Amino acid sequence: MDLSFKAAAASEPAGELLDAAPARPKLWRNIMHHPGLVIGLVVLASLVLLAVFAPWVSPYDPYDQSLPQRLLPPFWVDGGSTAHLLGTDHLGRDYLSRLLYGARVSLLIGFGAASIGCVIGVTLGVCAGYFGGLIDRIVSFILTCQLALPGLLLAMALVFLIGPSVGVVICVIGFLHWSYYLVVTRAATQKIRDLEYITAARVIGSSRLQIMTTEILPNLFSEIIVIFSLEVGVAVLAEAALSFLGVGIQPPTASWGLMIAEGKVSVFLRPWLVILPGIFIFLLVLAANLVGDGLRDLMSAESRR
Repeated sequence: MDLSFKAAAASEPAGELLDAAPARPKLWRNIMHHPGLVIGLVVLASLVLLAVFAPWVSPYDPYDQSLPQRLLPPFWVDGGSTAHLLGTDHLGRDYLSRLLYGARVSLLIGFGAASIGCVIGVTLGVCAGYFGGLIDRIVSFILTCQLALPGLLLAMALVFLIGPSVGVVICVIGFLHWSYYLVVTRAATQKIRDLEYITAARVIGSSRLQIMTTEILPNLFSEIIVIFSLEVGVAVLAEAALSFLGVGIQPPTASWGLMIAEGKVSVFLRPWLVILPGIFIFLLVLAANLVGDGLRDLMSAESRR
């Protein structure tokens, strides 16, 4: 019995090496056959590149004001010019430059808040799923309390009390968006903790921390990455809502939600001041959701095979 077990264990690395070669081309074929995932990756990568290279791509400094050139329309509207392709805002700042720099703020908040929520939710979910009992009941009570709170109102109150800034908005949104991580990782950990390889790890003397970090967490990566991509879009919408209500990113920082708030005064006369940042928010959230849905479909197909 021991010899057969050792022989099977020894044969696994060889099998993995044999399967590693066709695995990558197969993965790329699966990605290319999923149009939603491809579109989401292309749009998300384009927005990330524009944000990273904003200082070199932007035609003007996003904070330079020119009152004689305030509220210029985009180039396709009568009175517009190619000097300011997307026009200017109420202070004469180039709108295209502010949109590009706003992508930096939105992406930073989206990925930063999703990362904070991931750390909190995954930690609580794995602990609750692995230990069970009293710890599980305590975590479930914390989750119930968190779900009972009005998220947007609580975020507004916290940002108002602490003081609005990019770091504060990231932390507040991250601390309020971890419930999906917890629910999914808790259920998955409960299924994994009684499997044979976890029992084998206990037998050879691995500590609970080692089992959770080296045996359980790697097997939750697929679920975590899907939730992470979806939570990026949720965080971007939350930041836009807070900035629109005046308790998020403050002027003169370029933020898509703040740009919509500044343009709502003249939305009927100059609708592009609201439509353009709204389109960018729509594209970013749509790309994040398409990537999340595509990854979920790919990983569910792999698990079925």
